[in-house]
Amino acid sequence: MNLDGLQKLAADIRSEIGKAVHGQDGIVEMLLVSLFARGHTLLEGPPGTAKTLLAQSLAGSFQLTFKRIQFTPDLMPGDVIGANIYDFAAAKFNLIKGPVFTDVLLTDEINRAPPKTQAALLQVMNERRVTIDGKDYPVGDPFLVVATQNPIEHQGTYPLPEAQLDRFLFKLVLDFPQAEDELEILRRHAVQPLDHDSRRTHIRPVATKEQIKAGQHLVDGILLDEKILKYVLDLVRATRSDSAISHGASTRAADALCGAVRAWAALQGRDYALPDDVKMLIAPALRHRLVLSPTAEIEGLTADDVIATLINQIEAPR
Repeated sequence: MNLDGLQKLAADIRSEIGKAVHGQDGIVEMLLVSLFARGHTLLEGPPGTAKTLLAQSLAGSFQLTFKRIQFTPDLMPGDVIGANIYDFAAAKFNLIKGPVFTDVLLTDEINRAPPKTQAALLQVMNERRVTIDGKDYPVGDPFLVVATQNPIEHQGTYPLPEAQLDRFLFKLVLDFPQAEDELEILRRHAVQPLDHDSRRTHIRPVATKEQIKAGQHLVDGILLDEKILKYVLDLVRATRSDSAISHGASTRAADALCGAVRAWAALQGRDYALPDDVKMLIAPALRHRLVLSPTAEIEGLTADDVIATLINQIEAPR
């Protein structure tokens, strides 16, 4: 696959998702970057902003296996990764695989399960395999986790621990659509049956597993200039010394941001990255990895505010 082929593939996927989701073009673009950068995505927003529909529509445009986990307070780790169950008739243990054994995994409302269940995803998100009773089992290839969550201010939610958040390439924040977009959504649904599932049946798979993997390999071949690497490093290291931040971004965060920059450049039809690519992607790549200081929180600052300040303070390469 070449850059033109990748752009056409991405355009086909956008077109299919657009049949079901309207007014979230920027979010769809970031999901494509995450897919071809081999990253996972966390979608945060209030109920009714099409988080689950976005993930389902994305998966529906691929010829990949898809599974969903509805996270609830009583969900156990074994419900996520699986377990060995003893078969009395055969007098042996049989592995009952959990839903993580798939290509695309939707973890719906991930912050409504307790931390011990959230932790069941730590290994598989990082290593693309799970360990059950001392034996390793690979999951899908490619393997993509799309998680949804409500803002932590909502009742019945558990904050995700830092180790879990650090495994997501992006945290994308969804809000209610603009008035004209919301009106278009109502127009679409006004001519459809009230059965919600009927709104997704017209999405067809336009990307095969081989095409997705070829696109990922193409992104792997995009080389970043030394100046771009240094710029990413300067920004990430600045998060560790800024007085508004208690805990800055990790080396994994810097590496993930570089991967996202390569994917974005390729999707734009370029085999090189620009400083503007870094500036555009740094907020979704770092906002969930930063812990603000109490002073910054009292002042009402957000992670995006602090990141914007760092971008203004650190000179970009020419």
